[in-house]
Amino acid sequence: MIVAAWTESFNRAKQRMFSPLSILSIAVLIVVILLMLPLKLPVGPMYWDLIIYIDGAHRVAIGQTPSVDFFAPVGPLAYWLVAPLLTTFSNAQPLLLVQWSLLLVSAPPMFVILAHVGQRSRATAFALLLPFLFFQLLPMNVEQYSSYPSVDGYGIYNRHTSVLLYILFCGLMFIRSQWSLFIVVTWTCLALFLLKITGFIAAGLLCAFAFVAGRMTMREVLGTVAAFLLALVTLDATLGVVRAYLADISLLVRLNEGNLLSRFLQASSLHFGILAPAATLSVALYLLKVGDSLLGQEPTGARAFGALARKLDRNSIWLAVAVIAGLFFETQNTGGQALILIWPVLLSVLLGVHRLSGASLILVLFLIGAAALPPFINVAHRVARALVVQVKFVDVPNEGLKTLGQVTQRPEIVERAAKMREVYTRFPETFQFLADSNLLPAFTLYSELDFQVGWLMAADEAVKSIREYELANKIQFKTIMNLNFVNPFPFLLNRDATRHIAIGADPSRAVPAPDAETLAAVSGTDLILYPTCPITDANDTLLAMYRSAMATHMPVVISKCWKGYIRPMK
Repeated sequence: MIVAAWTESFNRAKQRMFSPLSILSIAVLIVVILLMLPLKLPVGPMYWDLIIYIDGAHRVAIGQTPSVDFFAPVGPLAYWLVAPLLTTFSNAQPLLLVQWSLLLVSAPPMFVILAHVGQRSRATAFALLLPFLFFQLLPMNVEQYSSYPSVDGYGIYNRHTSVLLYILFCGLMFIRSQWSLFIVVTWTCLALFLLKITGFIAAGLLCAFAFVAGRMTMREVLGTVAAFLLALVTLDATLGVVRAYLADISLLVRLNEGNLLSRFLQASSLHFGILAPAATLSVALYLLKVGDSLLGQEPTGARAFGALARKLDRNSIWLAVAVIAGLFFETQNTGGQALILIWPVLLSVLLGVHRLSGASLILVLFLIGAAALPPFINVAHRVARALVVQVKFVDVPNEGLKTLGQVTQRPEIVERAAKMREVYTRFPETFQFLADSNLLPAFTLYSELDFQVGWLMAADEAVKSIREYELANKIQFKTIMNLNFVNPFPFLLNRDATRHIAIGADPSRAVPAPDAETLAAVSGTDLILYPTCPITDANDTLLAMYRSAMATHMPVVISKCWKGYIRPMK
């Protein structure tokens, strides 16, 4: 009796220990431990996108509000999440810190989903948890812009949005509790709105279809809308951020006006390997009928659309809607984890696949694998390569980059980066000619690993030179601005950052024309940096945009790779 009772107690404890909720909790704990360690990662293409997060988070830490005090390419949530972690985990590798910061938002609704689904099926809960952990934890995109092993410091906001869309779709497909669904939908939609507006629009399409298909009741919809609006009103009343954020979105739309159809075609071609089998599966399920229904997943609430809802609430239709929503989101993206949100409906198909047989079964299983596996395989392969080759990589030399300097790359790439800096400084006329001709030194310059490594080395040079200049002249620059895509210097030197300007300053698509308030802020900046390694058209455009506000600034040579414009000190 005692032995049997002990065995039963042990088995229950083991089940709890290896439950989906326990695994998620352990994963979060491991993340916390890893963020305490000074880990290093190999620099990847467009790695400097990461610095946008660091710049924005530093601004938040010194009291600035996104959209109110600076123009940002994405919503305020990105910087609000990173800012407290930047000081809490002072040794953390910054890409891992930024990538994992989303857990503050993504883990809570995932706990709700796992707790609800796990009551019916632990296997199903695990099938939802494992893809979440895979894509949430790995800082890698599906797309690849370099043939050399590295990690992706760009597209982070797209990866974050894809994870939140995945969570939302898990809730819509598998939660049957009205209260749990209300929490998941409200939480994720609010996070998506504050993170990236195109992700929020994609979420709106999913939620609208969920209502029409009877997965959400009118009560849930009204409650979600009310809670969502209340949160936004509160944020706007306290910080004024919502109206400013909407104004920024309006500006970005005007700066990026283009043909939506052409962007759909571009996204479709880029992700054809996922899109084609997913679309084919949707059609196949619709034609086969058998295995298309959502087995045992009738919603508890009354259907608002009756017979129409019964026709729409099918795996084939859900898959088509998910593909359209995911594809719309990808029309605005350069990199990310495309279409991972379709996994919950693919899982639903798998749960009903036993109704099929023969050729139909083989076809459906083949299409599920073809649609689901590419993102997993691509990301897993790239992560494995980046980890394996680390033993052959060398540290990028730096002294003043703080945690931004916790990076490595192939020794020959680091050597080439150093030599290219010498080329830039010895032959400036060549690169000025290219800039005047609206040409970059290389067609894919910002994707080149030696450029990204060289930029970090040049930034380290700037930090050292600024400190030497201040010491020699017995001054201190309180505010620092950089006429470049990114500006890490306020963070690196613990200074203030110029207000009302754009971060992630791509003048071709993300820098509005400066108004009087912006020009006044630039005019009051103590030090404005201009990088010359290399001279580029984008940097020259930024200089021209703000030159009228720099009339009283004194030009100086800060170092070989940096010019400075210094505000007269009283």
